Amino acid sequence: MKRLCLLCFTAFCLFSLGACQTERKAQTLMKPSTFGALADGREVHAYTLENSAGMSATFIDYGATITSLSVPDRDGVSRDVVLGYDSIDGYVNGSAYFGAVVGRYGNRIGKGRFLLDGKEYRLTINNGENHLHGGNIGFNKVLWDTAILEDSDTPAVRFQYVSRDGEEGYPGTVTLKVTYSLTDKNELRIDYEGVTDKITILNPTQHSYFNLSGNFNEKILDHRLMIEADSFTPVDSGLIPTGELLPVEGTPLDFRQSQPIGARIDDPFEQLALGKGYDHNWVLRNYTGPGQVFKAAELYEPDSGRLMTVYTDQPGLQFYSGNFLDGSAIGKNGIAYGLRSGLCLETQVFPDSPNKPDFPSATLKPGQVYRQTTICQFSTRD
Repeated sequence: MKRLCLLCFTAFCLFSLGACQTERKAQTLMKPSTFGALADGREVHAYTLENSAGMSATFIDYGATITSLSVPDRDGVSRDVVLGYDSIDGYVNGSAYFGAVVGRYGNRIGKGRFLLDGKEYRLTINNGENHLHGGNIGFNKVLWDTAILEDSDTPAVRFQYVSRDGEEGYPGTVTLKVTYSLTDKNELRIDYEGVTDKITILNPTQHSYFNLSGNFNEKILDHRLMIEADSFTPVDSGLIPTGELLPVEGTPLDFRQSQPIGARIDDPFEQLALGKGYDHNWVLRNYTGPGQVFKAAELYEPDSGRLMTVYTDQPGLQFYSGNFLDGSAIGKNGIAYGLRSGLCLETQVFPDSPNKPDFPSATLKPGQVYRQTTICQFSTRD
């Protein structure tokens, strides 16, 4: 009898150990694959994370780019919900920043100039008379180093890029690490860490275009959006903030309650006319300082039931409604990405902050560590 009990106990322990190991390995990192090659012969590799809840995400080391994000709908059917390309050529030649990390400075800097420590710096002009998303060869147009992190309960992929002093006009050599992880709560977590050897500015962001329907032939106008913001930063004709903070109340930019994106996008409102739709920075009300993660927005697609909740520790959120997509970008499965076929929710310091003393600072000094966390959590709603 004692021997039987001992055998049962041993079997139970082995079963329990196996169950623990299964739980620990619920998130998996698939073997890297070749995604293509650059003109100079360097290979581009793809890395895929999967979890036990039916979600997967694939990244490439070119631009630290999210190339696909497969998310279950209310019936458990998973579909890709981010715009992108089937091959490396699209990312190399494209200009829409699909899925990439952009920087050094995400968003615009007016006339590509700013003062820092009493010295004027001039950046590459690549958006009218302004600087946008890091210039002609920003973080989205370079090959990053990669590390696979498998020691924790949640495997992750870490990309690292060293941006040299003077690159696109920016001062200082900056080393930036971007870590992607995928949890069993269907959270895509993005952690940034950066250092510099000279005073500079740093404001990277993730530039995925979302269409939660999973059908990129459809527009995102029926998506419902909620933004935790009472004010926004109005822009001029070059989409550079004027420096003011205006209340959203009484305007088509009021997303304090969930609203269909298409309900007011064509209203005769000056700010919408300037942006050809939504292309503005919202001032997040729950921001309390670096490192404090809070809920910033919700995006809901009624037909599929997919819900994306965005958490961040950044003071601003740029909502861009795909106003400049015109069908010229041929993406996955040969689909031409038309007007408003995807939208961006970019967590950030405000646009043109280096030229606006009252805006949150994007300055990084030697000895400091830049950190940012943004989480996109996916679920469903009936």
